[in-house]
Amino acid sequence: MLRSLIPLASVLALGACGGETETSEPSASSASAAAQSATPAPAATQTASPAVTEAEGTEVLALAGADLGNGARQFRRCQSCHTLNEGGRHTIGPNLHGVLGNTAASQDGFAYSSQLSDAGLVWDLDTLNAWIENPRELVRGNRMSFVGLRNATDRRDVIAYILQETGDELAE
Repeated sequence: MLRSLIPLASVLALGACGGETETSEPSASSASAAAQSATPAPAATQTASPAVTEAEGTEVLALAGADLGNGARQFRRCQSCHTLNEGGRHTIGPNLHGVLGNTAASQDGFAYSSQLSDAGLVWDLDTLNAWIENPRELVRGNRMSFVGLRNATDRRDVIAYILQETGDELAE
């Protein structure tokens, strides 16, 4: 009986993480569900500007103009597995407080995959952007079931929201 439930675990995990497909356009049902559970945006939301710019052949994430209200909405996909508060507990994924500038897989008390532990990543803005876009592509074989956020503006907004909520510096 347990073996028949194993395929359901990945479906449930993908559903908890938003289950986003290759397109970034929400379906009508997911859009109405998101609208029903939407939290009000912070009073000082800014208009979105391009999230990724080219600088000497490399992508550089620009947080200027991030919409923290949209970032909070996008983070709902993450909160089923991650917490942000200082000293917060690990759940399915590690607590993200103080992630910026730290080496991946370095928080005590969380069992990371060997692939992520061996990757040698440091969580800077560009690495966070690439990870949130497609964690399976950035570190093949890692255990994170999230399929990624394809929309660059959504990635910029959720990264700015995470950094604001954790008190990490927003310096680029």
